Amino acid sequence: MKAYTYIEKGHFALVEKPRPALQEPTDAIVRVTLGSICSSDLHIKHGSVPRAVPGITVGHEMVGIVEEAGPQVSGVKVGDRVTVNVETFCGECFFCRHGYVNNCTSPHGGWALGCRIDGGQTQYVRVPLATQGLCRIPDSVTDEQALLVGDVLATGFWAARISDITLEDTVLIIGAGPTGICTLLCVMLKQPKRIIVCEPSDERRSFVREHYPDVLLTTPAECEEFVRSHSDHSGADRVLEVAGARDTFQLAWRCARPNAIVTVVALYDEPQVLPLPQMYGKNLTFKTGGVDGCDCEEVLGLIEQGKIDTTPLITHRFPLERIEEAYRLFENKEDGVIKVAIYN
Repeated sequence: MKAYTYIEKGHFALVEKPRPALQEPTDAIVRVTLGSICSSDLHIKHGSVPRAVPGITVGHEMVGIVEEAGPQVSGVKVGDRVTVNVETFCGECFFCRHGYVNNCTSPHGGWALGCRIDGGQTQYVRVPLATQGLCRIPDSVTDEQALLVGDVLATGFWAARISDITLEDTVLIIGAGPTGICTLLCVMLKQPKRIIVCEPSDERRSFVREHYPDVLLTTPAECEEFVRSHSDHSGADRVLEVAGARDTFQLAWRCARPNAIVTVVALYDEPQVLPLPQMYGKNLTFKTGGVDGCDCEEVLGLIEQGKIDTTPLITHRFPLERIEEAYRLFENKEDGVIKVAIYN
């Protein structure tokens, strides 16, 4: 089978690999029907994910059909359409029992698929701990509607949840890329008083304006003054930093009002500085960490009810044979791309 593979820093290639087989009684084999490219895949390509293993098939955003299931797999069966969770987790350790599945202590735990073990930019994938890692897609939900559930939508849902958003809040979201827009969709479920999105790209601001007209828009250069003049307490009550650019972490805490919550969703290529002398007296609460993707079943339910729709984000579609072309488009942000769907 064809598999898009991490060869070495800066180099992915489409190579032939054998079809995976069950290794543990908790495994499942999923035939991938639809996948996508994530910015985290680019971080692997450029060497920003030290735990990524050369030789693995990349990709962790996918849906498919269960082809085989080990005897200890429950909740899904052969023939089911499923989403695949970016996080592999046991459901039994201290962290899993408290909902912190990103910190699962299982040897397979955390971000494994497409990082430490073969992922989904291929035709078949082995999913460890499949009872927790797979969710059955409701019959009324299409593959494209479910495609982003296991990663970027799970990320946005987690970020909105831990930010403790109230109806009186002004919420600033920095970044309107795929994860930023998924975060926006989940913040909208909380119905805060106002939402501001900060994004440098004209194309992406136009996308937000077209699809979410009640959202206020600004640019990084104007953001601090805009937030001060469009909030009740001279700063945002909640800031969700989703961009991960060179200066956006600093922008996030500067735009927050005193005693605000700043949730860091982004993954950075470089260390960030916490300038405590300048921050003294703001009494900010920072929330950081990887996505705890334990709400995928709830998110699928919201999609089924029509409360979340990520299909407008899928702007381009390519067959697996043209995945290198898809990567070039996505990495260079060409032709108004937001998300790319890769189909088999």
